[in-house]
Amino acid sequence: MKKEFSELRKNLKKDNSTLKSIKVAILGDTSTQFLTQAIKGLGYDYGFNLLMIEADFNQIERQVFDSNSELYTFSPEIIIIFKSSHKLLQSYNKTNSDREFIASKEIELVNQLYLSITSQLNSKIIFYNYTEIDDSVFGSFANKIESSFLFQLRKLNMDLMYFAAKHNNFLICDISSVQNLIGKNAFFQTSVYINTEMVLSIDSLPLIAAKTLDIINVLNGKIKKCVVLDLDNTTWGGIIGDDGIENIQIGSLGIGKAFTEFQYWIKKLKERGIIIAVCSKNTESVAKEPFEKHPDMVLRLDDIAIFTANWGNKVDNIRSIKELLNIGFDSMVFLDDNPFERNIVRENIPEILVPELPEDPAEYLEFLYSLNIFETTAVSSEDKERTKLYQIEAQRNVIQKQFANEDDFLKSLEMKSIVEPFNKFNIPRVSQLSQRSNQFNLRTIRYSESEIEKISTSNLYRTFSFSLEDKFGDNGLICVIILKCISPTELFIDTWFMSCRVLKRGMEGFVLNTIVDFGLKNGIKQIIGEYLPSPKNDMVKDHYQNLGFIKDSNQWKLALEEYKPFNNYITIKNK
Repeated sequence: MKKEFSELRKNLKKDNSTLKSIKVAILGDTSTQFLTQAIKGLGYDYGFNLLMIEADFNQIERQVFDSNSELYTFSPEIIIIFKSSHKLLQSYNKTNSDREFIASKEIELVNQLYLSITSQLNSKIIFYNYTEIDDSVFGSFANKIESSFLFQLRKLNMDLMYFAAKHNNFLICDISSVQNLIGKNAFFQTSVYINTEMVLSIDSLPLIAAKTLDIINVLNGKIKKCVVLDLDNTTWGGIIGDDGIENIQIGSLGIGKAFTEFQYWIKKLKERGIIIAVCSKNTESVAKEPFEKHPDMVLRLDDIAIFTANWGNKVDNIRSIKELLNIGFDSMVFLDDNPFERNIVRENIPEILVPELPEDPAEYLEFLYSLNIFETTAVSSEDKERTKLYQIEAQRNVIQKQFANEDDFLKSLEMKSIVEPFNKFNIPRVSQLSQRSNQFNLRTIRYSESEIEKISTSNLYRTFSFSLEDKFGDNGLICVIILKCISPTELFIDTWFMSCRVLKRGMEGFVLNTIVDFGLKNGIKQIIGEYLPSPKNDMVKDHYQNLGFIKDSNQWKLALEEYKPFNNYITIKNK
């Protein structure tokens, strides 16, 4: 539920000393004082203590191009840049010729800002796109003539998207969609702008702050990975057990159209890499029948990673789904039309997100769109295979139960791993895992794609990526190691994260065997590890101890000459 600006300001007085601190700078060409307050206030609700500096308005270029400015002294983790359409219109009005190049000049300035920042800081840049202004000089013909301001503005936003696609540390915050949502009259108030240089209305600030915090959330590994679906009156209209397959509402007519479009949305989420699970109070065979036989169903059984339909309570079933997926409750979203079911899940699993769906199914999608639940900063080709990976994992779990001895089960898997340094093919996946890995992540240091690229070519680092496949299928890239050379005979484990899908298969020992072997071949005497606790990585607090490292103050040290390799059933596969 959207909070009012006054409520966000009250958050500024609350104790945030226990929250994660993030340094954020905001640069604007118009007044950003209230915007800063809204972002900082909403940060409290997101679990962040935002340490913010706000430059004087219209000082973007001075702050960025002066290496001695407050921006570089502050050294923020995130820089928010707001260049308003109104300032751009002023430049356009003052230009008597070459107006068709306004967009090109602006995007070149954006490029110069980006280059200056990234050459001096390892900051992520959140850039607000340009809200539309139609000066009505050309009427509808503005869409056909390049010298019109509207044409240039729309071209600029398109060019901005192309620019962001090529620069991984540059993220667009779509405030133009906020103006579209609430209307220009609510977004921009002329009297306020004339007197204060503030182009964002008070009513728009909580929405813009939410858009901004959603991105900051993802940059800090807080993402939604799974949607758990109820079926009756959520995925289709009607009750399958009572109405029968021929009478449920789905298709292109009436209210059935709303459920069909809802399913299309869920299908697109699955194709993007969101895990789809079903949790329904139903007889399983009856619940599966529409997926198998109904001609108008968009979703099919192969779209569902875990299908749970029984007469047990949904709280226990969701807990079982969570255990099977090995993800956190805070990575899950539960969609159910029934207020009773929603409330009981909220009360018993407070970490899970349970949207309060509208009573009218026709409003489901627009409501869910507005929540922006599945924000992300990256996608990879492996995302499309995620459902299949979890379905295969379910097969492994079934087979494992047939073995009394775990070693016999592991041998039977016929596991193979491709071990290779970072390269142009795996860097996007490495970066994505860096952003997403929370539980099996020893230091929880986040790296963008461009930062991973720099590490891959630096003489200070040695990089390893590990894939894992077995007789059931290929898990893809599942583990990443970044070693930092701190002396001719010592390596520091800067990064060690791994997919929780492959736990208890001996991968930890295989990885350590690999990096120790590398160290011995290169004159390394000692490997040093570090565990930095986070709210989610408690599962690896004893990781180094279990692998034979000796604790020394806040670090863990392993003498390579004394190392005894771990037994495992994983072999190296050559590409």
